Formats: sequence, structure tokens, C-alpha cells
Amino acid sequence: MNEALPDLIARFRIKHGLFRKETVEAALFELDNFGCVMKTDKVFKPGDTVTLDLIMDMPFENIQAKGISGLVTERRKHCSNFFYSIDFIEVGDSDASPVTDKLRRIRDVVIKKQSLKSRRSSGPGSALQQTA
Repeated sequence: MNEALPDLIARFRIKHGLFRKETVEAALFELDNFGCVMKTDKVFKPGDTVTLDLIMDMPFENIQAKGISGLVTERRKHCSNFFYSIDFIEVGDSDASPVTDKLRRIRDVVIKKQSLKSRRSSGPGSALQQTA
């Protein structure tokens, strides 16, 4: 969990009393078929459920997987923030729902962006810097 996934955020809402809600955006650090790891200063406990909208920032139209239910399974403190491991509820490989399709597209784009970034960082320019 070195750095946040590129151009991807999780958005969720937190209730404050009866009529007030806060919309929060959090960075994602891992994402797979079964869940994700997000970092936020909001406090959850293992066992809490959270409903996430995952939003992949794209040049023309963002890819959004909305209303993904997740179960908080682990919490790790890091400075004034927490890393939360979240297992998706009712989302799997065999599920052919629109949310699952969008989630799959987001994962595919993340993988492509990460491989492009790693190719750039290990390209011919970086080899020249290492030999100098």
C-alpha cells in the first residue's frame, strides 16, 4: 500500500443527526473483485457497513459504480487517518449486474494505468540515471 490508485476515489455519505449528511471522498489503495482498501479520517469499526460510489476520473466521461455495499473488516491507524479493508457485499465475478460490470471496467482501467506508470518509471530514461 505505497500510494493511492490513480484517478480513483470512493465517495460515501455519513449521517450527522436526523437531517444532516456529509459527503466524503476517500483515496483507494487497493481494489479487487472482493473489496478495496480506502484511507480516510472518518471513523468506522470492523463490522460496520458502508455504501460506496467508486468514481474513476476519465477524460470524457467518468466511470461510476454506485451503491456498492461493503463490510468493514479491518482498521489500521496511520497518522490522523485510518486504512479500512472493505469486503464488498453481493458483488462477485459471476454476478452480471450493471454495478459489477462498471466495477470490472474500473479495475481494468486501474491495471492499465498502473502498468503504464511502471513502464514509464522503468523506461530508458531511468536506466541512464541509475548508471550515472
